[in-house]
Amino acid sequence: MKIGVLKTDDVRKELVDEFGEYPEMFAELLRSQDPALEFTTYEVQRGQYPADIDEVDAYLITGSKTGVYEEKAWIAPLMDFVRKLHDARKPTIGICFGHQLIAHALGGRTRKSGKGWGIGVHSYELQETPAWMSEPMQNFNLLVSHQDQVEELPPGAKVLASSDFCPMAMVQVDDHMLSFQAHPEFTKPYSKSLMELRRETFGDELVEKGRTSLQNDVHESAVARWMLEFLRK
Repeated sequence: MKIGVLKTDDVRKELVDEFGEYPEMFAELLRSQDPALEFTTYEVQRGQYPADIDEVDAYLITGSKTGVYEEKAWIAPLMDFVRKLHDARKPTIGICFGHQLIAHALGGRTRKSGKGWGIGVHSYELQETPAWMSEPMQNFNLLVSHQDQVEELPPGAKVLASSDFCPMAMVQVDDHMLSFQAHPEFTKPYSKSLMELRRETFGDELVEKGRTSLQNDVHESAVARWMLEFLRK
């Protein structure tokens, strides 16, 4: 399988040498489950798109510090591309910003949540077990870093997992799009470093709470298997 990574942001320059860019994080995560996977990166934030929608088997939209509702020149073309993927029923995964963008582009709504920032390890409860999921986990943990949330689903979407903090945490649109608010590609060291870099934004109290949460298990391997099962079904 060849996965096209739609890259919507750059890793903070202070962290790139140690942790790499987002496409590398996703490649490491997913190749832990299937070493034969191939990846190609499209810098959509810089206007780079595939010449043919079928030059890869599936797509993955990364996270970004940008809000999907911001009036940046590259966001509208990306929303148009998401609608093309939807019309073509192309298998697509969205992560954080990608999760929000899919909802927003297809008729839902994303905005800043009144609950504020979520950082560190968050827990989710599975609300529905789809047929493609071979190893469901009723409760699972993932790393997060977000303030925006999906607040209205687009047509054809259903919530698969939620939490009190994030009611629309894992969403499936029809049979070809799956998205997560959390970051299965993050590692605990990366999350910790990011929290420290953004301490002024998050505040000391939230950072300390986030650091403490890193003691909890994270189930990124199970989620990586879900992602691949969904893309291959």
